[in-house]
Amino acid sequence: MTFFVVENSYLVYRNKRVSRLSSLEHLLWELVEIPSINPSLECKEAKLTGEERVAGYLEDKAKKSGIESSRMKVLPGRRNLILRLKPSGKVKNKVMLTPHMDVVPATPDAFHPKIKNGCLFGRGACDTKGSIASFFHAFLRLSKQSDRPKNTEIIFVGLVDEEFGQAGSRTLAQKGPKADLAIAGEPTNLKVVSAHKGNLWIRLSTKGKAAHGSTPQYGSNAINHMSPILKALTIDYPQLLSNKAHPLIGSPTISIGRIRGGSQPNVVPDSCEIDIDRRTIPGETDESVKKEMRNLFSKLKIKSPDFSSTRSVPCPPLDTDPSLPMVQLFLKASNRRKTIGVPYFTDASPISMGGTPALVYGPGNIAQAHAQKEWVCLKEVEKAENTIFKFLSNLR
Repeated sequence: MTFFVVENSYLVYRNKRVSRLSSLEHLLWELVEIPSINPSLECKEAKLTGEERVAGYLEDKAKKSGIESSRMKVLPGRRNLILRLKPSGKVKNKVMLTPHMDVVPATPDAFHPKIKNGCLFGRGACDTKGSIASFFHAFLRLSKQSDRPKNTEIIFVGLVDEEFGQAGSRTLAQKGPKADLAIAGEPTNLKVVSAHKGNLWIRLSTKGKAAHGSTPQYGSNAINHMSPILKALTIDYPQLLSNKAHPLIGSPTISIGRIRGGSQPNVVPDSCEIDIDRRTIPGETDESVKKEMRNLFSKLKIKSPDFSSTRSVPCPPLDTDPSLPMVQLFLKASNRRKTIGVPYFTDASPISMGGTPALVYGPGNIAQAHAQKEWVCLKEVEKAENTIFKFLSNLR
């Protein structure tokens, strides 16, 4: 299965390797071969973008197994895939498997999988088609079992747009279905994540008065006005943040990711702005963070800049209760004693905002996500599949 013209050398390699793969490895290979770059991200080749081909591929396989499917409109031309495995008895519980189908930009050859030293290389292998393969394969395997759960509906949801605005998970949270537990697929090294930091983007702006560079005394330098703010945010503010912490994800962090000011060297700049990435922990809100920063500037006798948000959707932290019965069942299936926390943001947060407790789990290391030579260990994909299958099989 290839979706663009490829060299004969790759086809020869492909045919030689694919014939020796397990059904799970073959599934992952073909998923990586399907380009699904998020259309909202910069990509020069439109034919490589969109999640629809991945959704169609999974839907076709599900229909062959007699599984009910539907689509949920999210964005123009982009829909979540919803597959339902209904129990034989009355539905008393629901569990959702929610990996995302989009990947970040890459060149066409990144969608030519290769296997080396037990690892599969290719765009999306780690983030997060390894999770799709393990979740979906376990889902299909369970559908063929005669003794599957009698009162628990299992729902596989292929989500769009995780890599940009999480529109897929936000639409799912808004429209449903809801469940007793959702498992968002991300590379966690097979550890069970119940908490992660939120993400707040803030723009701070200062104003000045333009003047000729030879007579700066007639102007007001906006960059100079920003200087004490930068010092406060890089020295004083991190010390303040270190005084509070969450047991699983630690303290909040701040990173200044962009600065812009002035037009050219011989003009006194009349404006300056910085964009901040502020990672939040449970208990913090957008407004509480802004108030905290304003109070710091006031304490240091710094004129407060103008505040604005550069992200239009909320990205609060995830903090799922590890003692929930469903979470405990999943920990047991994964042979883990406790959950962990991570610093990055995932679809689990929007899903939990909609009322469904969520975990994050999957094969691979987050360090490989978005890497030029992205890869995932095939043994981890297999272990993830076994964990998901064991968890689903043990449901009632």
